Amino acid sequence: MYYTINDVFGNGAYMGNIKSRYDNEASHFTDLDALGLFVDNHDNARFLHNHSGAKTNLKNATVFSLTGRGIPFVYYGTEQYYGGGNDPQNRESLWQSLNTSSDFYQLIKKVNAQRKKSQIWTQPWVERYAAQNFYSFSRGKFLVALTNGTANQSYKVTYHPFSEGETVCNIFFPTTDCQTVSGGVNVYLSNGESKIYVPQSMIANEILLDAAAEVYLQ
Repeated sequence: MYYTINDVFGNGAYMGNIKSRYDNEASHFTDLDALGLFVDNHDNARFLHNHSGAKTNLKNATVFSLTGRGIPFVYYGTEQYYGGGNDPQNRESLWQSLNTSSDFYQLIKKVNAQRKKSQIWTQPWVERYAAQNFYSFSRGKFLVALTNGTANQSYKVTYHPFSEGETVCNIFFPTTDCQTVSGGVNVYLSNGESKIYVPQSMIANEILLDAAAEVYLQ
């Protein structure tokens, strides 16, 4: 999946190639959930070295790696937007630039919190929508929406895991980006953002506390 991630999120390949890769892997491995899932690693040049400046693409790729089928890994420094080249340039030191307040660090923190709350590893992975620049899948009542571009994307995902009339919220803006499901989930991705929708009652406490703190500090 490493090469498919780079091709889809880095080179703008058709996002449905993700499922094609899973289907292909299923013919070679008995347990896809036991495979590692990652964007960067110590053997290859980092994503941002191969795709300079593509920070939003890297975020989308990382959200996928944390929520797709497999054991998620985040190579140190990815959360700080490191872009080193081939080994050893991809083994930059971290201690002088570890910023736990960075937007990317906080994004990963939120995904991990909700991943744990929803226990998505116990739920089947289901492709919900595939387009050239938009992709959606679910793990139980945990709907992921991704893009591999920076243009605004707007889709109505009618094949989804929620109940009609259920209130769902985007975990990255849990107090302002909520909707009542009616005939589908209306997904709008602005400037290459990614979203994860869960039932309002299932939002992780850490995410709600962070949202409350952000409002307090404004």
